[in-house]
Amino acid sequence: MDIDNQEDPFLAFIDYARSILSPVEGDEDGEIYDPSTNGSESTGPGWSWIASRILKTCIAYSSGVTSAILLSDLSQAWSEQRRSGVSRKRPEIISHLKKKHRRNKLANTVTIDSVYEKNFLSLSSVLEAVIVDAFVLPGTNIYMLTLGDFRSSNTIDLYLHRRYYDLVDPQSGILKRGREIFLTGCYLRTAREGSGSPRLLPTEYLVILLDDDQDDDAMLIAAQFCSDSFSSISFNEASTGVSYSLYARIESIQSKEIQGTSGSVQRKEITLVDNDGVRLEFLLWGEQVLLANLFSVGSMLALDRPYIASSAESSIETSHELCLEYGSATQLFLAPFLQHEEQVYIPLTLNRYQGSRLMSTGDPTQGFKVTQVALPCDSQGSVDFCSYPFQSFVTDLRDKMTSISLYGVVADIFRERKTAEVIFSLKIEDTTGAIWAKLHFARSWSFGRVGIGHTVYLSGLSCHLRKHNGLEATWYDNAAGASFVNLSCLPALLNSSCLHKLSRLSDLSSEASCTYICRVRLDQVDQCHVNTRFSHSLCGHVVNKMPSGDAECSFCHCNCDAEVVRTFHLKITLADETGKVFAWCIGQTATELLQISPDEFYDLPEDEQFMYPSSLENESFVVALVNCQRQGYGLSQSITQEADAIPWEITRALRR
Repeated sequence: MDIDNQEDPFLAFIDYARSILSPVEGDEDGEIYDPSTNGSESTGPGWSWIASRILKTCIAYSSGVTSAILLSDLSQAWSEQRRSGVSRKRPEIISHLKKKHRRNKLANTVTIDSVYEKNFLSLSSVLEAVIVDAFVLPGTNIYMLTLGDFRSSNTIDLYLHRRYYDLVDPQSGILKRGREIFLTGCYLRTAREGSGSPRLLPTEYLVILLDDDQDDDAMLIAAQFCSDSFSSISFNEASTGVSYSLYARIESIQSKEIQGTSGSVQRKEITLVDNDGVRLEFLLWGEQVLLANLFSVGSMLALDRPYIASSAESSIETSHELCLEYGSATQLFLAPFLQHEEQVYIPLTLNRYQGSRLMSTGDPTQGFKVTQVALPCDSQGSVDFCSYPFQSFVTDLRDKMTSISLYGVVADIFRERKTAEVIFSLKIEDTTGAIWAKLHFARSWSFGRVGIGHTVYLSGLSCHLRKHNGLEATWYDNAAGASFVNLSCLPALLNSSCLHKLSRLSDLSSEASCTYICRVRLDQVDQCHVNTRFSHSLCGHVVNKMPSGDAECSFCHCNCDAEVVRTFHLKITLADETGKVFAWCIGQTATELLQISPDEFYDLPEDEQFMYPSSLENESFVVALVNCQRQGYGLSQSITQEADAIPWEITRALRR
């Protein structure tokens, strides 16, 4: 395996894998690389897709991976993704409509072909379908829709929910041959459960697509949805049975969890803006939140007979006294936002930090060079970097960038204290600079132990220019494409020679910001310090006993009495043939080094606890080491107390 980049083996392997999956990039004149042509022969996967897939495989194979395992998984996954975009034989009506199909698929979309292959359909899956036929089941009054999609050769029948029967009239109904619909919340009746082919059982969660470029749809919008506005809604009139038909743009979609008397309930808050600029919240409750999978920011939503509710009774913070809900008679229509593309220049940092492998063929004087990248841009002007072919660096970040991936070192991290939301501020640093990112969690921190100096990978970041705070990066744990991986604590890393290189202890530098992998032995164990403490099981950090007697996490700053576990805090000398280093560790890493559980150690008599480390003299391990006290790191001092002024942390250990 020929790898040029020797500075970071993980980044080098991504470069190598990309050269295997997409050996040719750009056009022959070196003009524009267009990653949006999913499934074409001339383009390959984006940098973040490869990085995320490698890390996903490492998490699945915790005992370690090889180059062959990773390349095989990458190749198979990319082939499957390309096949999903390749057209095959399909009904003529779909082939005709596909010629003008310009819409990007939704996040949870599955194909009808995949439903047949897996004989399974999850409730949260989305079908972007075209009606091939509408008919009455013989001998009944049950309406059926035969559905196809743009990526499948198969069709499937749907039992239409009675909520939509008035829209399937053969003479004037809108649900007819050629109409596009989105649906979710479907149950699959497999062939084994009945006769014939699989069918979809009725679902209430269906949205009918409109195309305002088509005369019939434009007339429908004007006639049915443009006479009412948000300002014309009267709560008193709605209470007496007056119905409204409304048309507005989707501005944002937010997730909430509401605590009730019988537990919590999920809620989606969809902010709508009508043609007068008036905002109103459209709420989805419980299972209804599945409907939000069918929406996208920037699309126009038409609501026929929404339920008019009081904002106060619905417990939402808004200046408007009313809000909209999905009632038993509500029908939804959608004019999807069609993305256009914006030409984004490849930043100069590409040449400096990624070398020439991605920029040219084997002979730089003969090969072409990519000078521009075409990426999708939404209605707000935000550019989607999900398919960006190269690694993004901090210095590249600009206003209105979304789906960004960053790979770097944790320079600082702490929880925001002046908000009821679960928000952590993370300062991530790479070779070009550092930026603060606000990490938003729906419930609580959910990524295990993260500390100063740890190497992490984040995907799904967005950047916005704030009036007072300058450029700000934000990240939401429940957003599509969002991931967070701590490579310094990744079990597979120690046993995957293709993703790391072994260093000697003499190579350790106090100025370095990386994760070192070293083969060491335990030394001077008579001088090691072993303590048992209590830690928060969700984040791995120590807990403090408060005056009230409650346990508070030093990292999450929350009461965690129900989530406290006993853990080790270990300070020990590591040695190899080139030198020695005094280091510390906590949690599972300390347990691996001591080869005994904290509870078992705690139950030992005091004299046996004192003597126990002597049995570990010269035991050999492969360890991951990070510098947790580099100058300028951890200035918030939220978790630096665990280090006890020792600069080197052992983040992972594997006995040899």
